[in-house]
Amino acid sequence: MLKTVSPDIASLKLLDDRLRFLSSWTIHHANHIRTSADGLKVGGHQASCASMTAIMAALYFHALGPNDRVAVKPHAGPVLHAIHYLLGSQSLEQLQNFRGLGGMQSYPSRTKDKIPVDFSTGSVGLGVAITAFASLVQDYLSAHGMMADEDRGRFVALIGDAELDEGNIYECLIEAYKHDIRNCWWIVDYNRQSLDATSADRMFERFDEIFRSCGWRTVELRYGKKLSAALANHPAIGEWLEALPNADHSALLYQGGAAWRARIDADLGRKAAAFLNAHDDAALGALMSDLGGHCMETLTQAFDQAQDDIPTLFVAWTVKGFGLPFAGHKDNHAGLMNPTQAHALRDAMGVKEGEEWDPLAGLGGNERPGVEAVIERSRIAREKRGRAFGQLSVPAIPAPQGEEQSTQAAFGRILLDLAKSGAPIADRIITTSPDVTVSTNLGAWVNQRGLFRRREMADIFAKAKIPSAQKWSGNNKGQHIELGIAESNLFLMLAALGLSGDLFGERLIPIGTLYDPFIARGLDSLNYACYQDARFLLVATPSGLTLGPEGGAHQSINPPLIALGQPGLRHYEPAYADELAAMMEEAFRLIDDPNGESTYLRLSTRSIDQVERADDDWKDGALQGGYWLKQPAPYAEAAIVAMGALMPEALAAWEELSADIPGLGLLSITSPDLLHRGWTAAQAARWSGRREPSHVEQLLSGLAPRAGLVTLCDAAPASLSWLGGVLGQRVAPLGVERFGQTGSLPDLYAAYRLDGAAITEAAAEILLQNDPKMVP
Repeated sequence: MLKTVSPDIASLKLLDDRLRFLSSWTIHHANHIRTSADGLKVGGHQASCASMTAIMAALYFHALGPNDRVAVKPHAGPVLHAIHYLLGSQSLEQLQNFRGLGGMQSYPSRTKDKIPVDFSTGSVGLGVAITAFASLVQDYLSAHGMMADEDRGRFVALIGDAELDEGNIYECLIEAYKHDIRNCWWIVDYNRQSLDATSADRMFERFDEIFRSCGWRTVELRYGKKLSAALANHPAIGEWLEALPNADHSALLYQGGAAWRARIDADLGRKAAAFLNAHDDAALGALMSDLGGHCMETLTQAFDQAQDDIPTLFVAWTVKGFGLPFAGHKDNHAGLMNPTQAHALRDAMGVKEGEEWDPLAGLGGNERPGVEAVIERSRIAREKRGRAFGQLSVPAIPAPQGEEQSTQAAFGRILLDLAKSGAPIADRIITTSPDVTVSTNLGAWVNQRGLFRRREMADIFAKAKIPSAQKWSGNNKGQHIELGIAESNLFLMLAALGLSGDLFGERLIPIGTLYDPFIARGLDSLNYACYQDARFLLVATPSGLTLGPEGGAHQSINPPLIALGQPGLRHYEPAYADELAAMMEEAFRLIDDPNGESTYLRLSTRSIDQVERADDDWKDGALQGGYWLKQPAPYAEAAIVAMGALMPEALAAWEELSADIPGLGLLSITSPDLLHRGWTAAQAARWSGRREPSHVEQLLSGLAPRAGLVTLCDAAPASLSWLGGVLGQRVAPLGVERFGQTGSLPDLYAAYRLDGAAITEAAAEILLQNDPKMVP
């Protein structure tokens, strides 16, 4: 870590004031000054910003080094932008366009804001947890020789105390303890207020216990230097204040000195006389607001004393809305100062009318040089970092050989072949899984490449000569991170790994596996990863009703629909091993492409006969979302459209029906997601005057205009039934709309209408609607 320098407390306090004013004025301008086109409240969180300005001034202008990464609590986003405005890396136009199209975002965004943002925040709790996983990624890169020691940094999360109710924080905390996470600071803005209410009193004393039990150092910054000194001379006041409920504390902070006096006198009487007599109401109100999170001396001292790599929780007591007219009021979360109040704040700060946007307005001539020097000494990145792409050489990935295979088994064999190949790309692959490594066919890869552990971990069963298919030892050269059963952690781990190129300049190929139905458990974290444009390969297997005996709780229905609506995530569902190999190769390429994205593979445990290929003409279509496995005749009246593990049923039905339905086609859908995207993009292009048919339009255009489509998938039928809307063709959708149950595949396929009989019935129905003579 960098050596600390002596803080210029006076200048840091002035910067605290400037950040409070600039963040408040930015929100005020958006709501009360800027022209409104729709009349709606723009919003913002002036109170949540005001409670953080001293903490962020101490961090950004004193404690942070150039390699430190910060996740700023969502509602303090305007403070972060104000900091960069002072640093010269944020424009006035962006501040004035807060929450406007193309302007600074409501909450810090890596991809949409123009200033350096290390981690997007907004979905509360996730920005906190990702810092721990990013720290683990740093350890991984360092251990694998991809990072020099001087480039290492600390990972800081600024947390609103209400975020400590988020379960993902504690799931992360447990996982972080398992992996001996270090170099983390989590700083709690303990203002004791959430959106709806004040925080529960009894939880505060539990935080120390929870974090300490997981190996964290906890530091409470309860009182500032002035209040601490006063309480040392008046211990009865200190004992009383320690026992004061959160709601009472907030109310008194809002009411001010006179209310403090009346309450202390009523509760303590003579014991408090000397203390009360030493202060008038104004001084008493200011003194009781001197909490640790607003005291620059307390903050800088605490940060300077934590320069080792021990993970540290700082609980900084603050006043929500500090220095604003609604400080401490329980309703201040989304409260906005009215123009009169905003102007009063401006005047109190010594800012002249018309100079509100002057970065150092209100500072006297003697104060300005010191503040400018502190700003200049700030060691954080002032410009947005370039993204590291073009680092990977992706080789051709051959399909595993075998007449009968499942896509899940083929995935494991492809990774095993890569592990043994010695190809440079294999050294960039890092896998992770939430305790389903073996059952998602990662075991052979881990046998070859090992578990990643900072400390040596022996395979006790192997040392004892106990036979086991899993020969897992752990060391700092391993390439698999084993997680506990918490899908949220999996997606946060993938997010951190998928940002390795952006955060550390070294791009990895993260591959995460889980059971397909449990995507929903970590969906918020998956969306968070995609929002930041983290790049990874997600392999979800086993999937669908095809899982058979495992039963309904493990049989997924809606993940293809989730993928259909998830930006930044490409969904493929291969039926065959050669399709899978092509898709993995494409997924690796997309990870390292500036215009790429993450990939989700939905695989199956069902072993099916592989098809013989005359050539590779199918491949481009498969990567675009679909291709004709059985080419239809021109203007054919019907086609079977199938996806994934149900291809044997589709092929059997095609064989049975093709003699009776002239020119019947069989369309293999590999990605409803890509087909739908291409279709809607083509529609939008037409509105702009460009008329290029999408891939799905080209596929379906050879059929008769009123041709019938029998769509078949081991998922919600809506995954494919939308195809009828492309050219107005009739659809008979087959799929799963009820929770599954245990059973053999023939029984389940028959019960849920996924078998050959169902396909024949569906074909007959749509043909009957067109022409009764066509019914087979």
